[in-house]
Amino acid sequence: MNILILGSGGREHAIAWKLAQSPKLSNLFIAPGNAGTASVGTNISAGVNDFDKIKEIVLSKDIDMVIVGPEDPLVNGIHDFFLNDAELKDVPVIGPQKAAATLEGSKEFAKEFLIRHNIPTAAYQSFTSESLEAGYAFLDSLKPPYVLKADGLAAGKGVVILNDLQEAKDELKTMLVDEKFGAASTTVVIEEFLSGIELSVFVLTDGKGYKVLPTAKDYKRIGEGDTGLNTGGMGAISPVPFADKAFMGKIHDRVVKPTVEGLKKDNLPYKGFIFIGLIKIGDDPFVIEYNVRMGDPETEVVIPRIKTDLVTVFQAVADQKLDSIDLEIDERTASTVMLVSGGYPEAYEKGKEIMGFENIGDSIVFHAGTDLKDGKVVTNGGRVMAITSYGDNFNQALQTSYQSIDKICFEKMNFRKDIGFDL
Repeated sequence: MNILILGSGGREHAIAWKLAQSPKLSNLFIAPGNAGTASVGTNISAGVNDFDKIKEIVLSKDIDMVIVGPEDPLVNGIHDFFLNDAELKDVPVIGPQKAAATLEGSKEFAKEFLIRHNIPTAAYQSFTSESLEAGYAFLDSLKPPYVLKADGLAAGKGVVILNDLQEAKDELKTMLVDEKFGAASTTVVIEEFLSGIELSVFVLTDGKGYKVLPTAKDYKRIGEGDTGLNTGGMGAISPVPFADKAFMGKIHDRVVKPTVEGLKKDNLPYKGFIFIGLIKIGDDPFVIEYNVRMGDPETEVVIPRIKTDLVTVFQAVADQKLDSIDLEIDERTASTVMLVSGGYPEAYEKGKEIMGFENIGDSIVFHAGTDLKDGKVVTNGGRVMAITSYGDNFNQALQTSYQSIDKICFEKMNFRKDIGFDL
């Protein structure tokens, strides 16, 4: 098969790395890709939202399947674009259609879906600039901390948690009236704060059946001990130690099954990954959010634990025969640590040469924000590389990742030294 992956991050490199191991793969293309994906496939310069250019690639390269990495093209309807095009309609796309992708494209839509299907989640209300005063009143009724979420896609930065009531009211006004997040915050969801420990569960569905993939936990804050600004993720581990059989049973019965059934009931066609962001409160799971693709850097610990041929798995999704696949999972723990540019998640410089990663033997190096320049691998983003290792437990796996990181350097390189600290 000739396969095209859309995206340029660590998630796409991890998927490409796994697909490249399949004897069923003929040619692998990644648009736009990075320096890492170039080592397992062919990068093609194209934006993930440039649907016409993507069509051109699919036809010229005789592509048999498209795997969509990031959320943007899904929310913008790339799957529908294929279905509505006479030349593309028979090319399977792994990723939901636009209506279903609204689960990530709109926080309000997701909350309504959760309530409608009796899936446990935090109490909430939605507000616009016209209902600002009602928003203030709702904040008055809550206990701190206060959770404010921009309704639309805000590049992972649209969630604000504040302890001070007045600050929360000021933030609500900034989001709604001053359009802090642009069109993404024309509606703001305010919800009660849930206190517990977070984890992510990944589901792959073909629209009929589904498979639950390994659990993962990522670390979003830039600073040790989960302090400082939110990032796209500084590291992850899989499986999550506290997600035992009993707890996973609750997640399956109360969250996974009603989610997949809910998509069918609401007539939301779905072929792809469902990322379920959960919080464990006492012994019970509550849904924080849905994403309609794999997480990053969670992909870098989940995909390496899947032993089954990934081309076979994706073909089963396309053919709606996922139930016939036996998903084999590596029992070992996988941990990843993200190397980031100095200054990230605020202003940072690009173009710094990365050295030493080619000497790594005990870990898998997944490129995130990298590029090839004059034959050298250089930084090209805030999150630069994810260093993934296996171990009998997460501490052992992390130790290997940190030992590998000692061999890598680029100017102002930064990383968290305490991934897994809360476990």
